[in-house]
Order: sequence, then structure tokens, then C-alpha cells
Amino acid sequence: MDRGNCSSVNEFIFLGITNNSDTKVALFTMFLIVYLGALLANLGMIILIRVDVQLQTPMYFFLSNLSFCDLCYSTAIGPKMLIDLLSENSSIPRVGCALQFLVFCVFADSECLLLAVMAFDRYQAISNPLLYTVNMSSRLCSLLMAGVYMVATADGLIHTSLAFRLCFCGSNEINHFFCDLPPLYLLSCSDIQVNELALFTVFGFIELSTITGVLVSYCYIISSVLKIRSAEGRFKAFSTCTSHLTAVAIFQGTVLFMYFRPSSSYSLDQDKMSSLFYTLVIPMLNPLIYTLRNKDVKESLQKLKNKIRF
Repeated sequence: MDRGNCSSVNEFIFLGITNNSDTKVALFTMFLIVYLGALLANLGMIILIRVDVQLQTPMYFFLSNLSFCDLCYSTAIGPKMLIDLLSENSSIPRVGCALQFLVFCVFADSECLLLAVMAFDRYQAISNPLLYTVNMSSRLCSLLMAGVYMVATADGLIHTSLAFRLCFCGSNEINHFFCDLPPLYLLSCSDIQVNELALFTVFGFIELSTITGVLVSYCYIISSVLKIRSAEGRFKAFSTCTSHLTAVAIFQGTVLFMYFRPSSSYSLDQDKMSSLFYTLVIPMLNPLIYTLRNKDVKESLQKLKNKIRF
């Protein structure tokens, strides 16, 4: 392959979700509401956890980082997608495309790993509640989060560097609304076997580690809950995990469907719908999932409302 042809594509053009002008306006309105909802909900969650002393616990420390990850990867994609829906020029520079995917990959991976850390946190809280704050010290929590961001950043750099070393010597039209790996690979005239191998080994290892960590933690959690004598105590202990289990099921189910289904069943239109759910809807749902079923957060919100009124 002549490496000179690789530099011929300096920008990409997103084909977007639809070409229908009337549909674009409706989609813009709907996705703007969803994105603003995600933005306000996650920012509100971060601020609430920081200002309320009652929420200065390991669980809420991890929850604030979950909101931060949701905020970052949805913002890497949402504003550009909204602009493209109303603009005739939906291009993005090659460097901008690489940066968009890198930010998306780092914070999506971070959320993936963080969900496993949060499962471990729930195990510590239920198995030994009296020593919970001692076992989950602020130093340990900080180290766990540092490890999450380091692994996610390394994975993002691997996939980004491999993807944007490929030759794109043909069409520069990406049949998607953001820079994701599958539609980029379709444009490449290089051999992508190394890229696919990296996706299924490195990212696959992260997914396997995360799911294994969650399953092992919940095996211990169930064992600890069954040792509680009263039915009310068992229900109260396990009810603290329902929000986390819901978030894990939604997030991991979408990730596995997008990146680990057989290539024979791959569909760009289907992938766009999954990506919309993954990049905009889930970041809006997570704060709602944790807020609606969380007594402490509800009380903190009520106190904040009372202060604002005063």
C-alpha cells in the first residue's frame, strides 16, 4: 500500500441518522431535550454529592465519578451530533475525529470498569457494614479510581492509535453520527486484522474482567444477605444494590450488543440506534436510576430545595 494515499483523507463527513429535513428537526428537538436532561442530571448529581456532608461516603464518591464519566462521553458526541442535524456541513477533521473517539472510548471504558468497582463497594457495605468506611478508605477509593482511569486511557490510546494509522484512501463519508470503530473500519483500505484483534483482546479483557468482577461480588453479596436472619433486613440490604444492578444490565447489555455480536449480523442502521441509546439515553438514565430509588439522595435534594427557597 502506498502510504502517500493515506494522507488524502484529511476530514470525514458524517452521513448522520437521517437525510429527511423534517425528521431532522424533530430528532434535534428530542435529542436536545435528552442531552440537556443528561447534562443537568449528572451535573446536579456531582454538585449535590460534593456539597452535602451526608453524601460524603465511598458509594457516593464512586457515583459522582459515574456521573462525571456519563457527562464526558455524552458531551464528546452529543453537541456535534445536534449541530450536524441542523447544518449542511457535517464534516469533522481527521484529528478531531480521533480526539472525539479517544474521549468517548476513555470515559466509556472508565464507566465499564467503575461499575465493577461499585459492585465491590456494595459487597464491602453489606458484608461488613461496621467496618465499611474503614475498609473503603478515601485512599483506597482514590487508588481504585486512578486505576480505572489509567486502564481506560491506555485502552483508548491503543484503539485510537491503531485506527488512525489506517489508510483511508477512498470515500471519507462515515455512515454514522460520530467517529466509532466499525464504520471507520469500513472506510479503510488497509488490513484491519490487528485492529479487530486488539478490540477483541484488550477491550474484551476489560469487559470480561468487569462482568466477572460484578458476578463474583454479587455472589458474595447474596451469601452475606442470606445470613441476615430477618426478611426485612435481607430486603433492605439487597435493595441498596438494585439501582447498581439496573445500571450494569443496561450498560453492559448495550456494549455487548454493539461490539461483540457476530459480524454477519452487523447493520449500520441498527448500530446507530444502539449508539444513540448508549451515548445519550444511558447518561440521562443513570442519575434517575440512582435518584428515584435512593432515600439519601432524595433527602439531600429536599434539603437543597429548602435552602434555595430560604
